[in-house]
Amino acid sequence: MKSAFSILNYGMGNLASIYNMFKKIGVFSKIISTPEEIQEARALIIPGVGHFDNAIREIQSRGYREYLDEAALSRRIPILGICLGMQLMTRGSEEGQLPGLGWLKANTRRIDGESHNLRVPHMGWNLVNLKKPSPYFDDSLAEHRFYFVHSYAVRCDDQSDVLATTRYAGDFVSAFSVANLTGVQFHPEKSHRFGATFFRNFAAAHGLMAS
Repeated sequence: MKSAFSILNYGMGNLASIYNMFKKIGVFSKIISTPEEIQEARALIIPGVGHFDNAIREIQSRGYREYLDEAALSRRIPILGICLGMQLMTRGSEEGQLPGLGWLKANTRRIDGESHNLRVPHMGWNLVNLKKPSPYFDDSLAEHRFYFVHSYAVRCDDQSDVLATTRYAGDFVSAFSVANLTGVQFHPEKSHRFGATFFRNFAAAHGLMAS
């Protein structure tokens, strides 16, 4: 059976955790590791845990970049970036020197924990506050709580691109949504029922639930 979601393996991400969460909610997915599989993908997950420049180097060395750009900007398939995967979609990060994928008018900045007497990385459960309507979040829930582990956060040029914010050392962008591109700073695959609901809603919004 053809997979609804392709989970990109570039050596940096919680691939098995994401795959298992999709399996739990009844959404077909597979882990992909070749440019040709990117070309065939109906919807793409870009996970990520680690250093920004290392991730960009892996994407380039594996021959993914051209195919990722084609999927995002030409075919315009649904793409979800998670944590570092979200940050890679911006123009670049203060964590490194290399340019990002540049799909979003945004940059990635280090969280200023020192000025707020807070530890960095921001780690643990926190609330996500919606800034615009979205089918990805369940309106019936009293709150949206997700698990985070990160030291850097996205800053969007255009505030209309911001889907949600979270408060830690000030407000940061915890989700963006622009056309076919979505990024979340939290880890749905580690966020239990909230993460399961998010993945289920994301799949349903793009017609990718199993019939």
